[in-house]
Amino acid sequence: MALSKSQLKGRIISEMEAQGATASGQHSWVNRMAEAIANAVVDEIQSNAAVPVTGGSSSGTYKVQ
Repeated sequence: MALSKSQLKGRIISEMEAQGATASGQHSWVNRMAEAIANAVVDEIQSNAAVPVTGGSSSGTYKVQ
């Protein structure tokens, strides 16, 4: 399964709201902050993570998508 920036953003917003943050309102940074964090996390994982498969006909190292 591929990583989803939008799903991660939603999870971050939910966690922030559970901690008392407010995602709505003129001065709320919750949505922008959650999007920035989700983008950075997914981009970092996709550019650097690799999954080693050590046996079978598919053995090798594969990038995370």
